[in-house]
Amino acid sequence: MMRRRLFSLFDKTRSSSSSSSKLNIFDRELKRNQRDRAAWLMPQNDPLLHTVADNLLDRLQDVKKTFPSALCLGGSLQAITRSLRGRGAIEKLIVMDASHDMVQRCKNDYHASNNPDNTDTMFVVGDEEFLPIKENCLGLHWTNDLPGAMIQSMLALKPDGLFLAAILGGETLKELRIACTVAQMEREGGISPRVSPLAQVRDAGNLLTRAGFNLPGVDVDEYTVKYESALELIEHLRAMGETNALSQMNTMLKRDTALATAAIYDSMFASEDGTVPATFQVIYMTGWKEHSSQQKPKRRGSATVSFKDIQTQFGNQS
Repeated sequence: MMRRRLFSLFDKTRSSSSSSSKLNIFDRELKRNQRDRAAWLMPQNDPLLHTVADNLLDRLQDVKKTFPSALCLGGSLQAITRSLRGRGAIEKLIVMDASHDMVQRCKNDYHASNNPDNTDTMFVVGDEEFLPIKENCLGLHWTNDLPGAMIQSMLALKPDGLFLAAILGGETLKELRIACTVAQMEREGGISPRVSPLAQVRDAGNLLTRAGFNLPGVDVDEYTVKYESALELIEHLRAMGETNALSQMNTMLKRDTALATAAIYDSMFASEDGTVPATFQVIYMTGWKEHSSQQKPKRRGSATVSFKDIQTQFGNQS
């Protein structure tokens, strides 16, 4: 299932890795620094982040079961904690991020709100790849070992616990990828990765199954955000803490290449009203920890009606 949304953000958002993971795709120390910076750049109300948070938590509201304890892990913590209030009958909330400044920003916002729903909230600084939680979310797409992080999340859940996640998909920032590639070919005669690799929709279900979740569910939303220019898009990415953190990328993009990227972006993708669009594909994942009360598939070979008989019956009716 895919839905498309359109936003206009202009004038609203403006006025060496320390991980021991075997896969070092991302520089985790750099990502922490970017998250620290984003903690003070992030606007109080970001339409994109809050829409994603609302759509993610709608899936929690669709579940009749209540969850007294919840862990909010990385990603858009502020948007999630604001939208969470009153949903799922959550009594204890643990907010965790690898960035100390991001956790502190969430803590300050929490105290400023006077906790209207009386939720017992804890704030923890911790790495998504090494969960310090024994009990039991837009940020998992920056982990070096995504399957491992999801397995840890599954193990941390109580039986019949619910896993909800929103990650950026492979179609995200496709316009920026194209513009940057063309600019680098023209100015430098070659290309280097400037936008991080992201999971494809087909991978999400496999990730849930590999992590051991029951009743896996995956669906996709595609959002188009309008900016006044490509440079404003980069500013928004910085404010969200979503700029590039690849371990193998060149340390700095040359000034003329950056300007060429912005010019190519505008010339190739600008709308009639002068704004430029950026695509954000969000993959929502749902999974449950195993419990005896959950529905289970029938044993192979236990069917009493064959598909051939059904096809014959409905084929005759037509």
